[in-house]
Amino acid sequence: MSAAAKYKKSPAPPASPAPTTTPWAEVRGSVIHGRGMYATQRIPKGTRVIEYVGERITQGEANRRDAARLERQGRGDDGCVYLFEVNKRSLIDGDVEWNTARLINHSCRPNCEPQNIRGRIWIVALKNIPAGAELTYDYGFEFDNWRDHPCRCGQPGCVGYIVGKAHRRRVRRILAGGAGGPAAAPRARQTTDSG
Repeated sequence: MSAAAKYKKSPAPPASPAPTTTPWAEVRGSVIHGRGMYATQRIPKGTRVIEYVGERITQGEANRRDAARLERQGRGDDGCVYLFEVNKRSLIDGDVEWNTARLINHSCRPNCEPQNIRGRIWIVALKNIPAGAELTYDYGFEFDNWRDHPCRCGQPGCVGYIVGKAHRRRVRRILAGGAGGPAAAPRARQTTDSG
């Protein structure tokens, strides 16, 4: 065996894809939370602004990753959720550096919404969005673990927690000390967040 063959270089690890980009928006510091995406120009209603990308995983793998996320959150680490359900069998885990759309923040009065278009998740403008506006969508989290997800959108009618619109009245009642009081709120783990 030649000396050159003996010390053959091992292949380089695969490179991560380049971060997703869009002509419609850019990343900046957010007034809502951390970083966000802002319109670089007027975005017409119905525009597919950016695709939400990531690793396609099974529901079982999503449950395993969610348990690990909750464990990290319990230690004070990142508790952010980046899972989008594509269909009953698969989800997109958008917790990858190259998924720029993961930086779009939640709002209780959003200007965008996620849409499943032929098995791909797109962030679509709900209305005309002026240049400079922060892009947002309603994460639509289920009621379980609502206390683990504080909302910072500051919009009129915000209940202070990221929950789907259908659950906001229930959270308001609990916070006001009504039916189900604060101590009665369930704390079971959330398994399939939509964003």
